[in-house]
Amino acid sequence: MPISSAKHSIATPVTLSQRLVIAVGACLLGLSLVYFAGFSHIEAVHNAAHDTRHSAAFPCH
Repeated sequence: MPISSAKHSIATPVTLSQRLVIAVGACLLGLSLVYFAGFSHIEAVHNAAHDTRHSAAFPCH
């Protein structure tokens, strides 16, 4: 007899306030990463962010 391992997922509803907290948290994390990479005194970090912007065709200067 074959052994089946059926996994059931239960979707839990997410309230609007929870979605807003997640969205604000993601925005703050993203902005802090951009700020850190853009104004970093570590040349390798700054250059990596700069090259990434150019490869995405994002004007940065």
